[in-house]
Amino acid sequence: MFWDRFYELCLKKGTKPNPLAKELGISSGIITKWKSGSTPSGEMLTKIADYLDCSVDYLLGRENSEGDGSGYYINEETAKTAQEIFENRDLRMLFDAARDADPEDLKALHNMALALKRKERGNIDDTGC
Repeated sequence: MFWDRFYELCLKKGTKPNPLAKELGISSGIITKWKSGSTPSGEMLTKIADYLDCSVDYLLGRENSEGDGSGYYINEETAKTAQEIFENRDLRMLFDAARDADPEDLKALHNMALALKRKERGNIDDTGC
C-alpha cells in the first residue's frame, strides 16, 4: 500500500520516486526496498508526508483521503504561526524534538508554553515557575 500511494503522490507532484528520494536524502537502495513492500521508519514517513502534503495515515493506507494538513489547528493564527515555525529550518527541530521527547520533557515544554502565554496576557511570573 505504501509504495502505491508514494508513487501516485510523486506523480501528482510532477516527479518520480527516485528524484524525489534524492531531494529528501534517501538512497536508491531504500527506494528498491519500498518497491518490494518495505515501509519507511516513522521519522521518514513524516518527512515524506510533509513533502507530499498528505498524512502518514494516508501513505500507510489507513485513510482513504490524502488530506492537506489543514484543520489540525483550531485557530487560523496558530496554524499560520506553526507553519512559519515549520518552514524555518532552525526552528523546525521543535516539531521533531517533541516527537521523541520523554514525558517529563514534554511536561516542561508545556509548562514553559503556559508561562509564555501568561506573560503575553500580562500575568507575568518572574520566578520562572
